[in-house]
Amino acid sequence: MSAYRLVFEEHFRRTGAPDSDHWHIEVGDKWANQEKQCYTADPANVHIRDNRLFIISTLHEEGPCKYRSARINTRSRLHWQYGRFVIRARMPKGRGSWPAFWFLSEGHANGIRWPLCGEIDLMEYAGNHPGRIIASLHTAAFNHRTNTERTTETFVNDADTAFHDYAMEWTKDQLVFSIDGKSYARYERQHGDGEREWPFDQPFYLIINMAVGGMFGGTIVDDDFPFVLEVDSIKVYQQTDV
Repeated sequence: MSAYRLVFEEHFRRTGAPDSDHWHIEVGDKWANQEKQCYTADPANVHIRDNRLFIISTLHEEGPCKYRSARINTRSRLHWQYGRFVIRARMPKGRGSWPAFWFLSEGHANGIRWPLCGEIDLMEYAGNHPGRIIASLHTAAFNHRTNTERTTETFVNDADTAFHDYAMEWTKDQLVFSIDGKSYARYERQHGDGEREWPFDQPFYLIINMAVGGMFGGTIVDDDFPFVLEVDSIKVYQQTDV
């Protein structure tokens, strides 16, 4: 018999930059998926205050980057294999915003290329489609480049005005996604699945970011800036035999 125990929690009880023991801030001006933003470590784009993580996309009329935002991850700091992951957050308002909570394997950090490394999208949201929440898996056999990714959507009418618990439960044989305790997507390992179909039997690290535009973010409306993603807490539970 197994029960869950809390193995990591983040309540952002500090002010300023995310804790470098847990988080790496990615910086750069060129990103995949036709995204238009530069990612920065500027406090204007990523900071903690009032016990919340803020990732903010900003508009700039001068300089090399018209759109600036932030992307943080736990690569080489924290990773997990299996468990229950709960992220409490409020989505941004703004057409062109594209926040996401997602995971890549530590194999990716060590040189295994996407999509063979595997990707888990716990939550994706686009401000051009208010209320629409996406959960997806990407693998070498099933991914968006071939329009074969495993994707499920649901709707949360007040996603950009209220906080909700976005969660997934990951075991060796399945991934189940839920919002506020209500499941809406389930992906199961099939008999005969190997690395190309089911790479989800290795440690993964967490990424939190907000892209601007791109394949999923869509049309950008400058009048809607700034875009503000707020994360209230992150909790990770893993099973223990009792």
